[in-house]
Formats: sequence, structure tokens, C-alpha cells
Amino acid sequence: MISKDLSHEFASYISTCRFEDLPSDAIEAAKKSILDVLGVCLAASGTVPAIQSVIELVRDSGGKPECTVLGFHDRVPPLMAAFANGAMAHCLDFDDMGPDGNHSSSYLIPAVFAAAEHVGGVSGKQLITSVAIGQDLFFRIRRSLQQRLDWLVTTVLGVFSATAGVSYVLRLSEEQIVNALGIASLGSCGTLEMRFGTDSDLGELYAGFVAKSAVLSALLAHKGVTGTQSVFEGKAGVMNVYFQGEYDRARILDELGRRFEGSTIQYKPWPTCGISHTYIHATLELIRKHELNASDIAEIRPFVGDFAQQMCYPLEARRSPASAMDARFSLPFSLAAAAVYGAVRIGQFATDGLRDSAVLAAAQKVVPVNDASFDWKGDMPNARVDILMKSGEVLTGFGDGTPGGKDRPMDWNLIAGKFSECASLAANPVNPDVIARVVKMAESLEQLDDSTNLIRALA
Repeated sequence: MISKDLSHEFASYISTCRFEDLPSDAIEAAKKSILDVLGVCLAASGTVPAIQSVIELVRDSGGKPECTVLGFHDRVPPLMAAFANGAMAHCLDFDDMGPDGNHSSSYLIPAVFAAAEHVGGVSGKQLITSVAIGQDLFFRIRRSLQQRLDWLVTTVLGVFSATAGVSYVLRLSEEQIVNALGIASLGSCGTLEMRFGTDSDLGELYAGFVAKSAVLSALLAHKGVTGTQSVFEGKAGVMNVYFQGEYDRARILDELGRRFEGSTIQYKPWPTCGISHTYIHATLELIRKHELNASDIAEIRPFVGDFAQQMCYPLEARRSPASAMDARFSLPFSLAAAAVYGAVRIGQFATDGLRDSAVLAAAQKVVPVNDASFDWKGDMPNARVDILMKSGEVLTGFGDGTPGGKDRPMDWNLIAGKFSECASLAANPVNPDVIARVVKMAESLEQLDDSTNLIRALA
């Protein structure tokens, strides 16, 4: 018998957690994620056309100028700041991810910053703790479930982990946190059609909806609104309705408050869907090792399992994507960019990049090989890529040692370099001196009395 819903277990954990409870690897992961997400938001502000529409709507909404909108010189109410910054955080598909490819930070970090600017007096230690809690809860719930290709678990589950982080920032009581999580169920939605479908901006913008819902839920609970008291495990709770009751409760609660799952987070070297990274790495290594020119290649053959097949078919559409997000979710386009330029960068997915004749020609050479041994069952699968040369020679590469992966993590220097490049692409490019100062602040965030100095330095 379940004595109390998971929401009550989580609320007890959230309300009593302290910075001193965090292991060093969870602290480092939270700080790196904060800098990383701020950077990718800045880059999106200056490179993603749909963001201009988001900003126009945010400006039209008015309200108290309390919170920072990254990349622009606007200050807006917390709900709109969470929405705007969250909308930018996943635009480039450049935000961090777990080994299983799911995203925990792109909605969480915009949400907790909006709450911190709204409430004031939130120290660096408090902000780090809020992020560590949110990351931990997301991965605990996600890893209790079987891999599925229907719900977009980032949005279905992310609203609860982000609400947890915001609740910590707002210093909600245990009872209020239960209410906040219950209210957040109204923002728990979204299917993988956002990724599998084409010609939509939602695959870029979805994190904004999650961040806004999280802030709204916690603020309503703070005001006294009550929420569903058995949101996860009730008869029509999330676990039963969305996942048919098939989850591992013991795994969710195992060492809760002592082991923090955010320490497993990985940071992206390339602005593409995470599952493509091992394939990009395999391709780049073959290009470098054998000093290949795209003109010498007859075919590029990625061996693809269930999820990667979604990035390959319909093949002609994936070879010539119509939008930037479609390109980031296209394995043929990403591998073609790697083969032609020996690198994969943000600009290759901009409007001009989508029309690059050399990349489009190389994409015609990408011929997927369906292989169930590369199905996605837990952590993202490794990759195999064969390159057939016009000479008839076949070269084979694998994804071992992919940058950003668990065997080759990105250190602070690499995270800082990525942040610097992203900040230079902002709608209002950030001064190099400010970039250097923000990097130092992020590295020593626990020393700040006011954590919002970090985001306000970028305003």
C-alpha cells in the first residue's frame, strides 16, 4: 500500500534540502548548467526568427518590469520572463541533457531565475540548490519509466521538476509545495510529434511553456491556491493515466536527498538533437583521420535504431529540411554538414545554412541503414557510420569518445568557450569583458549573496 503520494515525498525533500546536503558533483553540474543555459538563450535571441514573435508578445503583455529577458534590454513580470527565456533555452537544441538524451535544465533555469528576481534576496547557494533539486527530480522520475516514443517526457515531467525548483526559491512550505505540484499537472502535456513532425516552431519553443507553468503553479500555491493532493499516484494521477502505472517507485525514492541525479548531466558540443552526437563524432573522426573531402565520398551510411530512424525518414524531407529545427533533428543534414566542413556550428542551421548547396548535395549521399541493435532503450545508443568512398573502399567509425559524453565530459574551459561563442551571437551581443565576468561569477556562484547579479550582468 502507498501511504502517501509521491508529491508529499517530494515536498518533504524540497522543503528541507540545504546547499550543504549537495555533493560536489551536483553543485558543479548545477553551476555549469546555469552558465550553459544562459549562453544558449543568448545565442537563440539573435539567431532564431521565431523568438522575435515571442518577444513582441511578451512586450505587449506589459506588467511590472521585474525580471530580465536575455539577449534583449527588456524587464518584464516573472511569468513572461520565464516564458521568454524558456522559449529561447531549447531553440538551438544546444542545452544540456542526461545520458538518456532528455533535457532537465532548459525550462528549470529560466523558471528559477524569474522567481529569484521576483522574490529577491536569493543567494547563489539557494539558486544552486534549486537547480540541483529540479535536475534530480526530473531524472529520478524519468528513469523510473520505460523508454517510450509517444509522450515528450521533457514537457510532461519537466513541469514538476521546474515547479520544485521554483518552490525552493520561493521558500514554500511543505504543504504549499504539494499544492504547487498538484497545480502544475495542468501544464503537464506534450507529445513527441513536436519532434517527429516538421514545419513547426514548437520543437524550438516548448521549454517556454513549461517554465511559465512552473512559475505560475508555485506562485499560485504561494497565494494559497490548493492543488491535487495525489497528482502522481492517484486513480487518475500522472503515473496511471500517462504511463499505465508502469513506473519504479522505489527507484524514484532511493537515496532521495542524498544522491543527486543531476551529476550525470552532459553538455553539448553541437547544436543538434543529442542522439545525433555519436553519429556526428563518428563522421568527424573519419573525416579527420583519413583527411577526406566530401567530393571523394559516395555514401555515408549511419546505422540507425528506432529513434534515429525518426531523424532520417521521410528521407528526402530529412535531406532537405525546411526549417532550422527540422535541420537539427535531421541526421542526413547534420552528417552532411560534418562531412563538408569538418565541423557542426550554429550558423549551419540558420536560413542561409539550410540553402548551402554543398551540404544539401552531401545530404543526398546519406543512406541510413536500419539496425535494431541501435534502438534507444536507456542511455542513448552508440553509433556506427560507414563511409563508402568513390574508390570502393569502406571506412567504419563509431561514436566512442564523443565530446560531452560521460567518457569525455566538458570541463569549465570548454563550457566557458561555448558560452562566449553563444553570447557573441545574441540579439544584443555581450561585451567580452562582461562575458569573462559572468563566467567567473558562475564558477563561484555559491559565493554570491544575490544570485540574480549573474543574469542582470547580461541585461
